[in-house]
Amino acid sequence: GSRRIYRLTLERVGIILGDPDVTEVTERDLVAALTEAYPTASPASWNRHVATLRSFYSFATRQGWTVGDPTRALERRREVVHHDRALTRDQVEAIFNDKSLTVRDQALFRLLYESAARANEVLCLNIEDLDRAKKRATTRRKGGDLDVIHWQTGTARLLPHVVGTRKRVPLFLADQPPNQTQAPASTDIDPDTGHARLSYRRAAEIFKDVSGGATLHSLRHSAISHLAEEGVPLPLLMAKSRHASLKTVERYARPSVEAVAALTAAHDPA
Repeated sequence: GSRRIYRLTLERVGIILGDPDVTEVTERDLVAALTEAYPTASPASWNRHVATLRSFYSFATRQGWTVGDPTRALERRREVVHHDRALTRDQVEAIFNDKSLTVRDQALFRLLYESAARANEVLCLNIEDLDRAKKRATTRRKGGDLDVIHWQTGTARLLPHVVGTRKRVPLFLADQPPNQTQAPASTDIDPDTGHARLSYRRAAEIFKDVSGGATLHSLRHSAISHLAEEGVPLPLLMAKSRHASLKTVERYARPSVEAVAALTAAHDPA
C-alpha cells in the first residue's frame, strides 16, 4: 500500500517536472509541480504528498544522488481535526437492539463500547486471546505493546454465540471467504470455514449504516464520555481507555448537553 501511494505521487509530480534528473530539480520547480499536480488537495492529502517527496529526497541524499534538498521549500498545511461526537446512551442502546444486526455485529459493537478499546485492537483479537471467565482479553495496543481490555455482561452473553466450538484463530470472521485477489495471511483465516478476519472497512460500513453515519471510533468516544459523566476520576478513565496522557483523555471526556442539563436541574434550589 505504501509503495503504491509513493509511486502515484512521485510519478505524477515527475511527469509535470518533465522527468528530470533529481539533481536538476530546484525548490521553486518542486513547489510549482506539486501545486499543479494537486491543486485541490485537502490539508491531509497535501501533507502526505509533501512527506512522500521529503522521504524520497532523504533517500536520494543517503544514496549520494543529490546534495541539495528542494523539499525544504514545501510547507505543510494545517489540518483541522474533527473529533467524533459522543453518542447518547439512548443512541447506543438503539444500535445494540437493532434487529438487522447479526450476533457477530452485536457482540463486536458491544465489546467496543464496554471495553472503550480502539476498533483495530478488538478486530485483531483471536479466540485464544480471550479470558471469558474474567471478561478480559489480551490485545496489541496502538504502538505494538500488549495490553488488556475488559468487557461487561452484555458482551459476555454474546461471545459464546460468536465463538461456538472454535478454539483458535480470529474471533470476528467475515461473512464470505476471501477472493483470490485478497490473499489474507494464514493466521487471519479460520481453517474450518475458510473465512478471513473481519476487516475494519466492512465493520465500519455496517456500523455507519445502523448508526446513521457515525464511525466505529464514536463507540470508544461515547464510552469514555459516559464514564466521565458518571464521575469516574480521570486516572481511572486513563487506565480504562489506555491513553498515554491525561490531556488526551480530557479531550474525550466531555459531558454531553443532557449531562449538563441534568447537573443543572439536580442543583436547582427551587
